[in-house]
Amino acid sequence: MACGKSLRLTIVAKLTGLERAREQSNGTPQARFALHGMFLFLVGLLTGLVETNLNNPRMGLAAHLEGVMNGTFLVALGAIWSEVILGPPQKTVAYWTVLYGTYANWAVTTLAAIWGTAAMSPITATGHSAQPWQEAVVTVGFVSVGLSILTATILVLWGLRNAALREPSSENV
Repeated sequence: MACGKSLRLTIVAKLTGLERAREQSNGTPQARFALHGMFLFLVGLLTGLVETNLNNPRMGLAAHLEGVMNGTFLVALGAIWSEVILGPPQKTVAYWTVLYGTYANWAVTTLAAIWGTAAMSPITATGHSAQPWQEAVVTVGFVSVGLSILTATILVLWGLRNAALREPSSENV
């Protein structure tokens, strides 16, 4: 099953062009964040083109903004990633939780717009509701996004604190 999943991910990456772009970026985390950021920014823009056709257009607008803002966040994070000083395990957790959180934020918000759920979004969902299982999926999704982004933010902040506290070299003074 793992082999099949890996094959599907490889096929999706090749079809979307992400694999070739990753190879051309020399695989640096900064370049990967920039790539993911611009891709998510594009996804957010495309979401904006269809937001009025979704079951809950206000949540569709939120999904559009989540894609654009999270894409911008990833580009900005890529620009400072070399300043984040963490051990390899912590930096890996920060990297993957921020990617999960940004993409899942857009995806869950888009699902909420498509299904018209009111889960965890009373302002944008006024007058909308969906099947209980759809409300549950969106609730779990938003909770996982919140935990992921909080974890990533705390780790990145800690890594930047480590960078700010290190002794400056004579060339940086």
